[in-house]
Amino acid sequence: MSLHSPAVAKEELPFNTARLDALMDTAGLDVLLVCSKHNVQYMLGGYRFFFFEYMDAIGVSRYLSFFIYEKGRPEHAGYIGNPMERDEKQRFSHWVHESDLGSWKSVDAMNQAIAFIRRNGLAAGRIGVESAFLPADAYNALRAGLPNSEVVDATIVLERLRAIKTPQELDMLRNASEKVVDSMAAVVATHGAGATKNDLVHALQREEVARGLTWQFCLISMGQSFNRAPSDQIWQPGDVLCLDSGGNYNGWVGDMARMAILGEPDSELQDLLGVIDEIQQACRRLIRPGTLGRDLFPEAQALVDVSRHKDYLSFVIHGMGLITHEAPRLTPNGSVPYEASDAALPLEEGMVLSVETTMLHPRRGFIKLEDTIAVTSNGYEPFGDGHRGWNQAGG
Repeated sequence: MSLHSPAVAKEELPFNTARLDALMDTAGLDVLLVCSKHNVQYMLGGYRFFFFEYMDAIGVSRYLSFFIYEKGRPEHAGYIGNPMERDEKQRFSHWVHESDLGSWKSVDAMNQAIAFIRRNGLAAGRIGVESAFLPADAYNALRAGLPNSEVVDATIVLERLRAIKTPQELDMLRNASEKVVDSMAAVVATHGAGATKNDLVHALQREEVARGLTWQFCLISMGQSFNRAPSDQIWQPGDVLCLDSGGNYNGWVGDMARMAILGEPDSELQDLLGVIDEIQQACRRLIRPGTLGRDLFPEAQALVDVSRHKDYLSFVIHGMGLITHEAPRLTPNGSVPYEASDAALPLEEGMVLSVETTMLHPRRGFIKLEDTIAVTSNGYEPFGDGHRGWNQAGG
């Protein structure tokens, strides 16, 4: 079934069409065939079909939706989705001109996308896809259905488009970060001796959901152990606790890490967290428009290198937004490996960074701070910047 929406002016679209067209032109793309949930949501201005929020599998195939964009012609954009989205479209009327809502299987969705591309006279163009998110059966259908087209990866194009956040998107990230940190503080304040890692993670999930977040994960370490999986390990007096959690607000991710302790932090623990904070601040004060991404590292890394704890200290920066570790990508040496394609480029207003320093102390355990920092017109703004010291258990 094909549904039509009235045309929308470019200035009313949820993304910058001039920026996207320029990125596509540089990559030599005629059409984008977007299929990842986060990028479909981004291109549609926040829409994500609730029924398949947690799982794509259904029957013998999977849910697969497409946003289709022709360079320079947003009025020709299309959306391919599931029949049940007809009800959702009445509630959330996204802006695309044409929607085909008739696919239950991945190949069916691709065949509808192929038909859309043919109707618009683009069967011989260069089509950008998200290679890591496109199922093999759908890719094979695309190659068979459009044999005269050239299919290339467009992941970086979409990453670069999302790298500059709008004020509304920054508000979402600010909310997500603050709600994650507030949830952590509430859990620490209401738990104490005898609580297990499982207890704390379940409580954190409840706190985040109660604040309007979609729960994603919690990496939790306790005592001298570096194991960050939830378990029945019990919080003992004197044990440090690291909560590293992600929850999203309307799709935008808050990913923060804060420390707690059962009891009073001694002078050594105060010093250790102080070392971490000093490294964090060395990076943070350099964040401003025009700073090259690679120039955020030397001062902080120098503090790591001269520290007597250097053998178990690490420092990294990565982009934040609809996913963790998105553009700008500044280093190939972090915990998540990828090419540092933005390291030689200047920071721009609206970019958002996650700055994190981790210490795996052989006696005191896992100690970490992870902060979310937005690049502003004259510097930076931290999101969710509270509770960065030792939070004491209250239960």
